[in-house]
Amino acid sequence: MSTYQALYRKYRPQTFDDVSGQMAVTQTLKTQVVTGKLSHAYLFTGSRGTGKTSCAKILAKAVNCLNPTDGNPCNRCAACQAIDSGSCMDVLEIDAASNNGVDNVRDLRDDAIYTPSQVRPRVYIIDEVHMLSISAFNALLKIIEEPPEHLLFILATTELHKVPATILSRCQRFAFRRISQEDIAARLQYVAYQENIELDDGAARVLARLADGGMRDGLSLLDQCASASTGDLTAERVYACLGIAGEQKCAELMGYVAAHDTKAALELFNKLYADGKELSALLDELACLTRDLLVIKTAGKTGITMLSGVASDREVQALTKALGSGELVCIMELIQKTLAGFTRSSSRRMDAELCIVRMCQPELSLDLQSMNARLTRLEEQIKSGAAVPAARPEPGEPQEEEERPPMPTDDDAPPAEAPEPMPVQEAPVGFWTDLCAAVRKELKPPAMGFFTAAPNAPVRGHLSQGVLELVCGNAFVAESIDKPDILEVVARKASGILGKPLRVQVIDGTARPAGNPRMEQLLHFGKAHSDIIKIKNS
Repeated sequence: MSTYQALYRKYRPQTFDDVSGQMAVTQTLKTQVVTGKLSHAYLFTGSRGTGKTSCAKILAKAVNCLNPTDGNPCNRCAACQAIDSGSCMDVLEIDAASNNGVDNVRDLRDDAIYTPSQVRPRVYIIDEVHMLSISAFNALLKIIEEPPEHLLFILATTELHKVPATILSRCQRFAFRRISQEDIAARLQYVAYQENIELDDGAARVLARLADGGMRDGLSLLDQCASASTGDLTAERVYACLGIAGEQKCAELMGYVAAHDTKAALELFNKLYADGKELSALLDELACLTRDLLVIKTAGKTGITMLSGVASDREVQALTKALGSGELVCIMELIQKTLAGFTRSSSRRMDAELCIVRMCQPELSLDLQSMNARLTRLEEQIKSGAAVPAARPEPGEPQEEEERPPMPTDDDAPPAEAPEPMPVQEAPVGFWTDLCAAVRKELKPPAMGFFTAAPNAPVRGHLSQGVLELVCGNAFVAESIDKPDILEVVARKASGILGKPLRVQVIDGTARPAGNPRMEQLLHFGKAHSDIIKIKNS
């Protein structure tokens, strides 16, 4: 019975043209092989799985190939086949992690003086060279400084800063960049086709993102998922095989955080935990999504090309509108602090739950940074034209006396006519709170995150003469909820609560007609509410 070979070994590049994402490196090496202008020592640096060792082996074949083609080895001649099979005694691959002593290097130096017997230059490939001891580096320095003509050194390392400057100055250095997600996904699709694996585009993108710039990691993940799953390999099956939260669940959880819905967030977290999702992976994905939201807020539309792919572009856009920059910074720091504490924690689940509670309820943190983040969000809401109604207590909670805003000056005096009522004040007490709770049970993110009784909610309800007006903080929110299936749910739930039929209408709060007294009152109230908070925190 034949032994199964891992995909990353089976599909290791055999020529420079096969190497993905390292065009600058491979083109230079090919040119040196063609012209014969080779260095006596090379140093390949870069993160794991980016092709350093593969390029070292290809270079060893190319300089010894009997029939090279445009700088690439032919892989058919006796020299190429001997190097591939490992039978060539003149091309040696040494692992410095297990051969890091001075005696190992001295043995290498003693053998290096002999001329090669099978190929033209003798090639030493020293992997993870940074693991050599100081005395071993000193022993290696002498032969690298004055090597025999028949000798070629190729050093590879993931930690360049640990290599002594004396070694660096005597090598030609090539930096291997992290491979882009597009290149990794394309290679995975090619390998899947060759192996008769049904890999859809979504699953390929997920695997490419999880590979974090390393082709070897991407192929290993594909190998693991393909062996653990039957049928088509989709994104959800990838997440299930690897035991991490899916991108849709990550966006849904962040939607609950934006809506300050602690109960729903903890319920989703408990389901993911029961399904075997790894806690650190879940928080890692939340951190990636938080980073994406900060990128979009900072870079705007140009930041779309820099997204990690944890959530869809539309979900990121929706969540960006619901969270302020200050809040996102606090969320990121809270996640990083929780992850850092996992190594010494006796109850990681409790730590993760506390992290989610604090993300959903930022008012639990009374430090200056958290208070400033909440104030920044309020200012962003008002700046965008969204009114901020006063917080309505949950049913059963004691109602405190409402603090009145400062008396208006002549510059911002309200209209002379009696103002129309504030949102949902003419409806039964708790109507909007009950309605939000009801519609969230049927709607999905990001729409469900817009319906909340929180004071900074992106949607506010106003009930008047059989019409429920959904006043939206911006055009994006209005466009997101102005859909027949969403409005049907809202109308049905609202009619059931009040016991009479209602018609639902979506209003873009930023596109208010001039002279609309009710909208002007909402904006005036939002400004006054903001002034109160500023006075409290001053």
